[in-house]
Formats: sequence, C-alpha cells, structure tokens
Amino acid sequence: MKKILFLCLGICSVAFAQTPSAQHSPFLTSATPESVGMSAERLGRIDQMIETAVADNVIPGAVAIVCRNGKIVYQKAFGQSNVEANKTFRTNDIFRIASQSKAITTTAAMMLWEEGKFFLDDPISKYIPEFKNPTLLKSFKMADSSYTTLPAGREITVRQLINHTSGLGYGVIDGDERFKAIYKKAGITDLFTTEPITIEESVKKLAKLPLHHVPGEAFVYSEGLDVLGYFIEVVSGMKLDKYFSEHIFKPLKMDDTFFYLPIAKENRLVEIQTKKEDKWMPFTDDFYDVNYPKTGAKLFFSGGAGLSSTVKDYATFLQMYLNKGELNGIRLLSRKTIEFMLMNQVGDLRGDSDDFGLGYGLVNMAGAAKGGEGSEGTFIWGGYFNTQYFADPKENLIGIIMKQTQQIGGDYTSGMFKQLVSQAIDD
Repeated sequence: MKKILFLCLGICSVAFAQTPSAQHSPFLTSATPESVGMSAERLGRIDQMIETAVADNVIPGAVAIVCRNGKIVYQKAFGQSNVEANKTFRTNDIFRIASQSKAITTTAAMMLWEEGKFFLDDPISKYIPEFKNPTLLKSFKMADSSYTTLPAGREITVRQLINHTSGLGYGVIDGDERFKAIYKKAGITDLFTTEPITIEESVKKLAKLPLHHVPGEAFVYSEGLDVLGYFIEVVSGMKLDKYFSEHIFKPLKMDDTFFYLPIAKENRLVEIQTKKEDKWMPFTDDFYDVNYPKTGAKLFFSGGAGLSSTVKDYATFLQMYLNKGELNGIRLLSRKTIEFMLMNQVGDLRGDSDDFGLGYGLVNMAGAAKGGEGSEGTFIWGGYFNTQYFADPKENLIGIIMKQTQQIGGDYTSGMFKQLVSQAIDD
C-alpha cells in the first residue's frame, strides 16, 4: 500500500509541478551591454580586477557572468582551473556550487507547496516522525562528547528548515565546538559523501540530536536544507535527483547541473585548489572526498550542498526568479509565491542590514545603503568552495562569479565583482 501511495504521489507531481504559462520569457541569449543599459567599457573593469587578482596570486582564476533584462552581456574565464596541470578556465566549466544548492532545493519544496502538499508551518515530524519531541542541549562533556538534554518545547516547522531558524546545526563547519563533536560522534554526513549513505539515513540520525536553540528563536546556519531534501522525497514520492531533473533542470534546460556528473562531463569539473608557499596545488581533505561528484557510491543527494553547475545554468535559474517564476513559457512558481519568498522571514535575527527569506539572503534598506550590495530586495548567497551570486529584481540584473578554492584567505574578488557590476549600469 505504501509503494502504491508513493507511486501515485510521484505521478501527480510529474503532472502538475510545472505548467504552461501565459507569459513567455526567452532563454538567456547574448547581447551587447549597450542594448540593455550597461557600459561595455565599465564592464571591462571586471577584467582588470580579476586579471590583477590572478597576477597577484590572490586566486588561480575564475569564471564570471553578468546578465541584464534576460540578456548575457558579460561571460568570461580567467586564469587556471588546475595550475599544476596547466589547465585554463573555460566559460562552460562545471563547479561544485555547495550551498547554492539550497535555493534549488527550496524551489522544489515551494513547487510542492503550490500543489497543496503541505503548509509551511506544518511540523516536520508530520512527515519525518523521527523529529517528534525535539530536545535542547543541557550539558556537555568535551572529553567523550557525552551530553544531557531537556525538551525544546516546540516542534520544527518546514518554514524553519528553509530559513535556518530550526535549531539544527552544521556539523564540521558549525560555529559551536560542542555540536561539531556531537555530530561527528553520531556519524552525521555534512555537505556530501562518496560513501554508500543515503540522505534518509543521515537525516534520521540528525533528528535524534539536540538543537542549538528553541525552533524559531535564532538564526543558525544549518543542515535544515538536507532535511528539506529528504522531506521532498517523502512528499513527492521521488528521489531528490529525479525530482530536480524532471521539474527544474529539464524545463529550464539546465543541462550541466547534477548531483553526480555523467562521465562525458567529468573533464569539465574544476579542481579545488589551495595555496601553499605561494604555489597553487590541488586541495585535499579528510573531511570529504575531493573527487565528489565523480566517484563513489553516488547515493547521497544533499539538498544543502550537493549540486554542481555552470555560471550559465545558475544564471538561467536566477532569471526564472527575476521573471517571477516563468521561463520559456513554463511556470515553475507563481509570481505571488516568489514575492513572499523574497520577503524577510526572520525578523531582526540576522542584524540590522541582513535579512533572510525562503532560500536566499536579502539586501535590505540598510544593506543597500552600504553601497556595492545591490538594490534593496537583491537576493544573494554563495557556496563553500568559493562561488557567489546576486540577483537584483529592481535592475533585472544577475551577477555570478565562480572559483573553486579552499583555505586561502585574502580573496577580495567576490565583493569587488558585485561593486563593479553595479557601476556598469548606464541608463
């Protein structure tokens, strides 16, 4: 009976997740900067900035794209994607986008929300019973990672998973050493793995652990989007990779975005690099297998960090948002849904100048007043391996810069990139 229910859910999701639209915004195509109110000469300042950063050994290289009004006005590659192998960056290189996966996972969840599958303020335990009766950390012993708990007194909701107010932590990259130790001892999988582990297995382990805080009372960056990924599997009756492919990637023609790369595309995956004694070399770590997403069991679909993509694919995804949920006559989300997703969902929990919606960091009035961050309402985020993006609805403007580095320090290029994109507006 359970298998039949999941099959029916899957069929319904295939039929109704994305629909034809009365709107018909074209796919991204190239155009001159002047045709969309930008200055080619001023965009050239991006070249100068990145070339200087490469020459000064700040970064080994990067790929960047700028789009306005649905047109690509800048797409260039700089430097070397593998210095040891003397391999140069190309504009169609594939990057591990890590936490940029979160916006895509949120989109999938909201597509199911639009089908009436759940309420945002439903307790997650309604769908994943292991999360029933969450607890808080009461005491902790670092010597053996043992701890005691007390009741949290409140259930985690779907909304809180998305906006990082659930109380969950983030294991090895957690800001609290106690939770790093607790997650490690429990065998929680962070980011991704090449081991034969499923997201269901990791999430159900996570559900048994204490929270940082009472759900809804603080903003703590977390593995909530991995939980959301498994939630999507439960609600849709489909594996997460299949759901993404059928309902997001194929409709948007994001042909280079995957959890695990096809063999034919593996040579386009950028090497993760670090700098030692001022020389660039491949990065290694015992935290994860740097050959992900090419090797291993290929069973772990991390909604929070598992995807790889290109600058153009991700720009296409962001353009769908700037189009209020539609691209090429296919509607993934309604205009009204996107409007409230891009409203602040966390009050003042992130401080005066940083807001957070559903899936995105948001530039508020105070943030816009700082300069170089975009207009009020610009949505932003990045990834663990040094990839960043922003999309400015007021200016219909997208900027993405992707690198693939770890543990280097001193990289100013992402902040300067945003600044130089906005100064190139000429209308």
